[in-house]
Amino acid sequence: MDTQFIEARFNEIYQELEKEVMEVLMDESLDKKQTNLRMKPLTSTKQILTNALESIEMVVRLSKEDQE
Repeated sequence: MDTQFIEARFNEIYQELEKEVMEVLMDESLDKKQTNLRMKPLTSTKQILTNALESIEMVVRLSKEDQE
């Protein structure tokens, strides 16, 4: 499995999430509560992707160890 390819795609998604985060943070029409509400899904998405990538890397590592 090519984890570098997967990691590259995840990095692209992270960059898009960062753009969305910056848009939310720069929107001066939002109060603190609205900003926090808009940030939660973005933060959760990034955490889910990070966990998924770590899981994929762990499976690949364990697979390689089993083959040895």
